[in-house]
Amino acid sequence: MPRFMSLIRIDEQSPFDEPDPGFEARVGALFEEITKAGVMLETAGLTPTSQGSRVTWSGGRLSQTDGPFTETKEVVGGYAILQAKDMEEALEWTRRFLRIHPESWTVTSEVRRIDEATTGP
Repeated sequence: MPRFMSLIRIDEQSPFDEPDPGFEARVGALFEEITKAGVMLETAGLTPTSQGSRVTWSGGRLSQTDGPFTETKEVVGGYAILQAKDMEEALEWTRRFLRIHPESWTVTSEVRRIDEATTGP
């Protein structure tokens, strides 16, 4: 069965309202359901860009930029690796995940199939 990566993109510069009291319970219930269904293989949030670095290869040289990356509007704030029968199933789980977030938040998910031909041993 194909695997998909969902990259959760957020605007680190925009303040997030505190989620309602039921948010954590909704996330927990969905994660339990998706794990029991055998779809969720791994998920995690990422630390802020202020704690990260970017390494770039360009023109035969390496450069490194330490965060925060204030020039970037959207950053990857988390990820999930899903195993689904097809892209539509991966997208449906992703839509369900996004719908449980507070309406005042803007969260984007980029879903892409993992190229199994390029994965390591």
